[in-house]
Amino acid sequence: MATAKGPPATVEPRSAEGDNLLASYLQDISESTPLSSPQEADLARRIRRGNEEARNRLVEANLRFVVAVSKQYQGRGLTLAELISAGNVGLITAAERFDEKRGFKFISYAVWWVRQGIMKSLKEQSTVRVPLSRVDMLSKVSRTLAELQQAGEPPSIVRVAEKLDCRVEEVEQALAVSHAVRSLDAPFEGSEGDGVFNLLDCLSDQQPSAEDTFLSFSRGADVQEALDKLPAREAEVLRLYYGLDQDRSMTLDEIGRRFRLTRERVRQIKELALGKLRHPRFHRRLRAYAEN
Repeated sequence: MATAKGPPATVEPRSAEGDNLLASYLQDISESTPLSSPQEADLARRIRRGNEEARNRLVEANLRFVVAVSKQYQGRGLTLAELISAGNVGLITAAERFDEKRGFKFISYAVWWVRQGIMKSLKEQSTVRVPLSRVDMLSKVSRTLAELQQAGEPPSIVRVAEKLDCRVEEVEQALAVSHAVRSLDAPFEGSEGDGVFNLLDCLSDQQPSAEDTFLSFSRGADVQEALDKLPAREAEVLRLYYGLDQDRSMTLDEIGRRFRLTRERVRQIKELALGKLRHPRFHRRLRAYAEN
């Protein structure tokens, strides 16, 4: 039976030994079987009573999902084993906080915590190696962030992408890695030397985004009602991207193949749908569920 700890963080995955350990881990968790909603609800109630065995059971049943999400973040400075370990930390947190009374499946709630765990590890890297092709992009992003701050605008990823006329993913990748001798959380200044901040400040807006709220409570009745009000394709893209009706989320490329659309077009549809969920008639109701 697989454990909730994931691949040992001390193993160097690029070595032969590390590759073997990761392969063994993946083989072990391939034998886990999904839980039904009643089983998840029972485990959640036992977890609230402090039952560690129940927590481990809920985590172990969803380890394959963490691997699927982790693969989406490869190439940003951490190995797959490190990404999985970070995602498993988020999965454990989700298991400890899951409330079955809200009416959604655990996996739909856990995806937000898994992604958060991975992003936290990416942010906490002190230094990473950056391909030369990304150094120029990072420089452009840094300048744009400084310009936005000087103009009094929130340094959001979407706004930076708009000003640079590039994809949101390109900005995210530039922020997820930094120059080899520069810490991601090292402060830098605007062109006039005022307003010191760091790259990590720009990974999220100061206010909770519609996406964060949506991820956290993606199977609640109000969210389902909101999705039903979206055009069918927009709602389906969100369901697939966040794994609402299946045991794993799909990448933009995978969704594109399903709809016979380009990756960029799928991203545009996703952003359009999330933009609609930012409307007060949706956003206020979704945030009413927030625990954090």
